[in-house]
Amino acid sequence: MNANQRKRWFGLVLVFFVCMIGISSPFQNYASFPNELRLFSGQMKRLDYHMPVHADMTVDSSILHVNGKAEHRQLLDLKKSISLEPRQTGQAVLSLKLFGKIPFKTVHVDVVPDLKVIPGGQTIGVKVKSAGVLVVGHHLVGEKNEAKVSPGEQAGLRLGDLIVEIDGRNVREVKEIARYTEEAGSRNRPLKLTVKRSGKLLSVKLKPSYDKEDKAWRIGLYIRDSAAGVGTLTFYAPDQGVYGALGHVITDLDTGTAIEVGDGQILESNVTSINKSQNGEPGEKRATFVNESHVLGNIQRNTPFGIFGKMEQKPGHGYQAEAVPVAFSEEVHEGPAEILTVLSGQKVERFKVEISHVSKQKQPATKGMVIKVTDPKLLERTGGIVQGMSGSPILQDGKLIGAVTHVFVNDPSSGYGCFIEWMLHDAGIILRTANKDLKAA
Repeated sequence: MNANQRKRWFGLVLVFFVCMIGISSPFQNYASFPNELRLFSGQMKRLDYHMPVHADMTVDSSILHVNGKAEHRQLLDLKKSISLEPRQTGQAVLSLKLFGKIPFKTVHVDVVPDLKVIPGGQTIGVKVKSAGVLVVGHHLVGEKNEAKVSPGEQAGLRLGDLIVEIDGRNVREVKEIARYTEEAGSRNRPLKLTVKRSGKLLSVKLKPSYDKEDKAWRIGLYIRDSAAGVGTLTFYAPDQGVYGALGHVITDLDTGTAIEVGDGQILESNVTSINKSQNGEPGEKRATFVNESHVLGNIQRNTPFGIFGKMEQKPGHGYQAEAVPVAFSEEVHEGPAEILTVLSGQKVERFKVEISHVSKQKQPATKGMVIKVTDPKLLERTGGIVQGMSGSPILQDGKLIGAVTHVFVNDPSSGYGCFIEWMLHDAGIILRTANKDLKAA
């Protein structure tokens, strides 16, 4: 065997041993040992790594007790479970050394104030007023025997534009634009519009045209100032007096544009029937508002993770009145879970689902997990996930972990869920230690 062959064989053997080490249980356990941990004060965390070694551990014992001991330094048997008990909010560094000298692992631990919320599941009515008047289409106006045009389109207005001012006056309702259009047309002068497009403000001049058929001045635009529908309440945080619902943004039906909220309300709603989902055709809940004068809360924000605001009255008809812990995104795992939702009337029920995939997210993103409905009753009644179920809280291991967001059109038994962590952030509940903001805003 020549020198090149020996080198080749040596390389192959070396690669083999590296691969064997990589797939060995001790190595995988070491790789799974976290570099960072986030814990809620008052909630114990158990780590199981089953590594056949002992390690000398040091930690700030005023913040973290390890294995029930308030000791700055102790010897740990990594073959056994390690229990971490936060004692107060703050940051601690847990250092592990083999034989008391060889650095093995350093774990940065952030302890944040304990947080519990009441899980929802109730179907709610949603009424939203936009922070302006939304352009949802163009239409033609003019004389009978002349070519008709859309003054709004000629002025450069696009679908999805939000008209926020006319001649320096704030506008929030369609009737205001009709009145200003009539005034400008009768005086033969253009309107000066301030329009929000993709977050930027633009100035537009638009001259109304007279429509003899309607005997009125027109700007050639289809416009809308409000929207209404039904969804599901995800959580209510009693200590902060806020709620979160839907799990996804409210968009205009015609343009697909996210509605910028100027005002809004959530109301009690009653499910009257369900159109069952089928492959290629998602179903929906049909519901009616129970009492429009009975307002549960306002709507302050409409974000990719749902709607949020102050809850003026504690929601009724819940599955439970007791608050439950919430989970960080890294605590969510594949396996059994449950959702809360309404199938008839106002009764919230619990149904079994399976979390089949979990995304590791360092930044907010709507598709955090894939869920599959496994409950026979829910499959029988709905076919899986239907429209109006968005926002249904997902619970796992006794904690609120997220909300249902979207259905798979070609497989309505499955869909996406978002992590509750991102919804809490948009509700204004920031998970924070004494020294740094833990949220990726």
